[in-house]
Amino acid sequence: MKKLVLSIALATVSVSSFAAGGHGPAGCGLGTEYVFKDADVWYEHVLAATTNGTSGNQTSGMTSGTLGCEDANGPLSGMVAVFMNENIEPLAVDMAKGEGETLSALAALMGVQNADKALFNEQMKQNFDQVFASAETTPASAYQGVIDVMSKNAELNKYLG
Repeated sequence: MKKLVLSIALATVSVSSFAAGGHGPAGCGLGTEYVFKDADVWYEHVLAATTNGTSGNQTSGMTSGTLGCEDANGPLSGMVAVFMNENIEPLAVDMAKGEGETLSALAALMGVQNADKALFNEQMKQNFDQVFASAETTPASAYQGVIDVMSKNAELNKYLG
């Protein structure tokens, strides 16, 4: 119950402080990288996010590491970072339950094979308090918590590279 209460508390926190991968509130994509490159007021960020979302370029940018979605550690870590920024609240709820669409999507992004997804879900549920230590947990600290949990499990450690 404590986990569910904490996950609900996380769901009520504004995500405006969770700027996607240093790209500002609009995330990465065509709108941010080219159309509204120097956005500095709220409506420009809204227009950049709308451009990113409606043109369908964020997914290809995250996959290929282009359109401002590149990361020093490669496209995969960039995809996970954007995913964590965009889905931190539903991920907390799913992780507290040990199942759900968002938790499944995170496992897939991290390369967890179907045979290990039940173990991944179980480990995330059992270690929820480590991943989401407080209501102020950031996407970066939650991701580090996921990595820490996976690194302590022999079956899941193989997905960390």
